[in-house]
This record gives sequence, C-alpha cells and structure tokens, in this order.
Amino acid sequence: MVSQPPHNSRVLQVRNFHELATTPLAHGINALCWERTLPGDYAEVVRLLGDGAGEPITTLDEAKLLALPVSPAGRTAIDHMLADLRLLRDRELDPVLNCIHGYPRDEEPGPVVTDVFSFHADSAPIEAYTWLCTYYGPPSEGLHNEDALRRIDIAATRAELLKLHGGPDDADFKIFLSENCYDLHYAAAPGAQPYSFGHFNLWRIATDYPGNPVPPCIHRAPATKPSDPARLLLIS
Repeated sequence: MVSQPPHNSRVLQVRNFHELATTPLAHGINALCWERTLPGDYAEVVRLLGDGAGEPITTLDEAKLLALPVSPAGRTAIDHMLADLRLLRDRELDPVLNCIHGYPRDEEPGPVVTDVFSFHADSAPIEAYTWLCTYYGPPSEGLHNEDALRRIDIAATRAELLKLHGGPDDADFKIFLSENCYDLHYAAAPGAQPYSFGHFNLWRIATDYPGNPVPPCIHRAPATKPSDPARLLLIS
C-alpha cells in the first residue's frame, strides 16, 4: 500500500521504485515521491568536478564519473547515481545527470519570466511525466496548486501581455501565450508556502498534456546565491 502525507493532498509517498513507476496519477494526486536516504560523499563528487568555469551546466556520463579520483564514500555516491540512471533507462526513459553551477536567466522577461526559477508546469504533447532527484545542493521546490495563480490570469499581467501581443484577447492571443510558454508559469498566492523536494528523494510528477486527469505539478529550480554549492540533479 502507498501512503499519502497529510501535509499535501497532491503528493503521494511510495515505498520503492516499482510503486513510483506504476502508481497512477489520479484523483487529484499529481506527484509521487520515493523518499530515500542515500549514503556517500556527494560533496566530494562536486568538488572534483570543478567550479564549472565557462560551463555552468555539465552533463555527467558514466565514464566521466568513474574517472574521478574519489574516496570509497565518493564511489558509493557515484554508484547510487548511476543505479538511478539505469532504473530510468530500463523504463525506456532518457534521464540526464547534471552538475549545475547556474542556469541561464530570462534576459528579456517582459510581463512573465519564463526561466526555470519561475514556478512552472512542464508540458508534453502526449502522456508524459517528469522525473527529478537532487543529490546535492539546493533542491527543487514545489507549490500546491491551490496556492498558485496562473500569471496570465492576473489582470495586470494579462493586460501587459495583450499590449505585447498587439491584438485582442482572442484565439490568436491564446496561441501567442502558448507559443511563448506564458501559460505554463505561475505566481505564488499571498501567504503560500512552497515545499522542498528534498535530497535523494526520487519524484515522478505530472506534466501538462492533453487529457491529463490531474493538474500538472507546479515546481521550480531553487533561487540560489553565488555562495551556494553546485547541484547534482537527475532529470528525465
């Protein structure tokens, strides 16, 4: 049996990878969390990967990780990350493990910022899910759907977007919003409390796809400071 944490009716905790992969997202549940504690020295892995100078996001493959001169604890960390990659690949997914020192920002945000630091929903043309795990560094954050406002539904923001579009609020405007991903970004309602995805937990979250029976899971990359450590993030 899977259990539902009382603090968030949208999230269902599961006990193992099989439940994570096979439990349907339905009845309002739009995120599954396999809560784990993994041994190993992930800080050592980040340190040996370098400071990311000139390359803020480094994609890590097995050869690059196994070539690092790590301690036994560092090797344990690497073994766990590679095991997760294999779990997802065995389900015919295409996971990526990144060491992230920083993300590009939306240089011309206009009325709606659309970079990963904005609360957003992922989208897909067919049934699909996003898988996430933060091993080290600031973890991803979620926002309850009940605490979120679509930015395009905020009157002042919509008025600015209409000016940018240069036309009426019609079908063409809806296409404009979709093509620019403005309709996928959210603002936190006053008093809303985002929740942390935590470290080592493997998540499977709902995307915005046609016919999805549940609302998409709203999330973002954490706001980071220059002094924060790099993130080790698995995403698919």
